[in-house]
Amino acid sequence: MQKVHEPDFIRPDDDLRFFTELPKPELHLHLDGSLDPTLALELARTRKVDAPRDWAGMRAALVAPERCVDQADLLRAFDLPIALLQDEEALERLADHVVRAKAAENVRYMELRWGPHLHTAKGLTQSQVIAAVARGARSAAAEVGVQVRLIVTALRSHSVDENRALAVAAVAAKDLGVVAFDLAGREAAFPDPLTFKDAFDVARSGGLAITLHAGEWGGAAQVRRALEVAPTRIAHGAVAVDDAALCEELIARGVVLDLCPSSNVQAAIVPGYGDFPILALHRRGVRVTLNTDDLIVSDLTLSEEYLRVRRRLGATVTELLALARTGYEVAFLKEAERRPLLAAFDAWVEERLAQ
Repeated sequence: MQKVHEPDFIRPDDDLRFFTELPKPELHLHLDGSLDPTLALELARTRKVDAPRDWAGMRAALVAPERCVDQADLLRAFDLPIALLQDEEALERLADHVVRAKAAENVRYMELRWGPHLHTAKGLTQSQVIAAVARGARSAAAEVGVQVRLIVTALRSHSVDENRALAVAAVAAKDLGVVAFDLAGREAAFPDPLTFKDAFDVARSGGLAITLHAGEWGGAAQVRRALEVAPTRIAHGAVAVDDAALCEELIARGVVLDLCPSSNVQAAIVPGYGDFPILALHRRGVRVTLNTDDLIVSDLTLSEEYLRVRRRLGATVTELLALARTGYEVAFLKEAERRPLLAAFDAWVEERLAQ
């Protein structure tokens, strides 16, 4: 993307307004990390789940600390949402809510990911879970004009057979909007993604794109290890910046890093926000996208994440627009679906910056 004329932000919140109005993509967003406290209160009451009974208490339970001990500590924030999301109605309503919340800040394309097997504790099948989320996302998307695709996520802590079965269910749900297969969970306890090679093979042969979480533990070596399953994109992976040869390999392979600065600060992957290397990676030529990871666990909108990268890391508007455009360029979309999104983005940028 060519350098644009930097806009003059005169009033204190002009930059936040700009990034809120920007028609953005979000490629790394977890459904169960985006459970609104108001909906959670209703679900806890009607599902008889032991949980806080007032809004402030529920919000405190759903939002992770600003600084956790490590990745495993951050993942504890997902325990309550998973307990509340064990039936089709709950999953459908949450998917609907998240799509509408993102549309309200002008996210125009989103990829929503979650681990269906986590939601089978009370009898749902993996396929029923996928179908419920697809219904909720599809109904909201049609009303608010957002394009939504789904990423089915396997968990490192689940068995080989469970994850292979999930890959089969994901392939079968392509017509419901499933576009990719992912792997997430505690890297320290389950570091080797090749444990689930069969699941990745099933997904790939079934026409799904491959992505996986890496580098939330174990440094750059874990990002390099993730390349063994030949992903198109890697969720997180910012620690690759510490290995120049790895960065060159990412560039050569065209592997994209879907980065989430605030979430990585929460998980103690970097010492502080000012240390997050999104600009270093971008300026080195590694393709990266900007995302929140979780709407509620990180208590953050995508517009606010853009603002943080500008104000705390010193990104130019040109660089942030390039990150947004990259999101559309690398989204798990067919080219015929991608072109109008890019055209609309470019038109907005040209019109807005001409004002």
